[in-house]
Amino acid sequence: MKKEFPLGLSYDDVLLEPRYSIIKSRKNVSLKTNLTKNIKINLPIVSANMDTVTESKMAIALAQMGGIGIIHRFMTIEHQIEEVKKVKRFTNYIINNPFTLSPEQTIKDYEQLALDTGINGFPVVDKNGTLIGIITRRDIAFQSNKNKTIKELMTSQSKLITSHQGVSLEEATDLFAKHRIEKLPLVDKKNKLVGLIAAKDIRKTISFPDASRDKKGQLLVGAAIGVSGDFMERAEALIKNHTDILVLDIAHGHSAIAIEALKTLKKKYKNQEVIAGNVATPEGVRDLIKAGANAVKVGVGPGSACSTRIVAGAGVPQLSAVLNCSQEANKSGVPIIADGGIRFPADVVKALAGGATTVMLGNLLAGTDEAPGVIINKNGRRYKFYRGMASFGANVTRRAMDTDDNNLLYDNLMIEGAEGLVPYRGKVQEVVDYLLNGLRSGMSYNNAGTIKDLSKNAKFVRITENSLKESHPHDLAHADNAPNYDVSGF
Repeated sequence: MKKEFPLGLSYDDVLLEPRYSIIKSRKNVSLKTNLTKNIKINLPIVSANMDTVTESKMAIALAQMGGIGIIHRFMTIEHQIEEVKKVKRFTNYIINNPFTLSPEQTIKDYEQLALDTGINGFPVVDKNGTLIGIITRRDIAFQSNKNKTIKELMTSQSKLITSHQGVSLEEATDLFAKHRIEKLPLVDKKNKLVGLIAAKDIRKTISFPDASRDKKGQLLVGAAIGVSGDFMERAEALIKNHTDILVLDIAHGHSAIAIEALKTLKKKYKNQEVIAGNVATPEGVRDLIKAGANAVKVGVGPGSACSTRIVAGAGVPQLSAVLNCSQEANKSGVPIIADGGIRFPADVVKALAGGATTVMLGNLLAGTDEAPGVIINKNGRRYKFYRGMASFGANVTRRAMDTDDNNLLYDNLMIEGAEGLVPYRGKVQEVVDYLLNGLRSGMSYNNAGTIKDLSKNAKFVRITENSLKESHPHDLAHADNAPNYDVSGF
């Protein structure tokens, strides 16, 4: 039987031909894009659901910039929920169910609630939920009698500035500026408390105008689930706690177990946004979309910490996978996420030019302050730990969550991932800015005002190994007095 061997291309195998461009400045391009068919974000950057990449700090930072983070699942359900809550609470423009105190409670009760929540001001309501006052740290300052009641110390309702539930951001901002208040209670026509706005959340909202937010003004966040075991229990808990996007986390997404898990999830939660994957073929994209995927992750083996291709011999070079999969996905209008293989800004440009709407990053983000883990000093240089989720350590961690039998921790492990150190790269903002500046430049070379235009206008040209060498800086001797810039992080 004759076998056909189609050519597979990686990002380094091609360049984009410069096109006639009317883009006057790279600042004039739009980076808005679709993460899923129904959710838009302002930057095409998604952080990988890996335990050395994304927990709440990373998710908050990326969402503030306009991207999104996917919190990994290698923790208990309760821990993952807490990570999601940290993101959702970070900028809570309108708090629909604020913490409250009753007039009969005491300073001692106030202090305990403040300690538990990290909040310093609370509306005071009666047993019917009617707003009767507000109490803050300023009201209890210098009070030695901890048994004094809230009613004795609170600012009464008659002195409060309040508003209604549908107040706009602009109206709320005007009220905060005019009255110099820190809390704005929201009440209905019967003066019952229906919400609260805090000045700090207004400031956060104004400071990050491009942030990825839900309809309530909270930051968008995704979370990973598996395809077996507790995956439905985990999904239900995440959905209950307002997780915007679920990601089915499995290395081989074009499999019966993945497709059945997706169908089960979408049958029970029809309107829940779900990203499925990973796949590397048009057939995989087609079957996942048919099963209900709102977006599909594309990439089998291109990640720096993935060894699937040399262990299992399976995969498709990433650019070809993106090109082929995007053609299939476009038939349904479902976005694809290029997952893995991004090393330089040019790789982001090529992935999006190939038809992806976003890119998922692991290695480049793992070395930042916002990634889990500590900075490691080695031979005078700084690093952070990074591992693939099929590595030895990740496999053992996963099994340790499922069993107390130490004999099973190392039994019949299949290792398809690597682990090691990546250079410390500072704030994630710096890494993202570096990538996006390159993307904007690449878009201007392709006469692309939008990411859709980039895919539409792109014309790839294959290059040789010599062309790749020519593409990188070369034939430069280091001057004795020149500054020694450290670019090893990239």
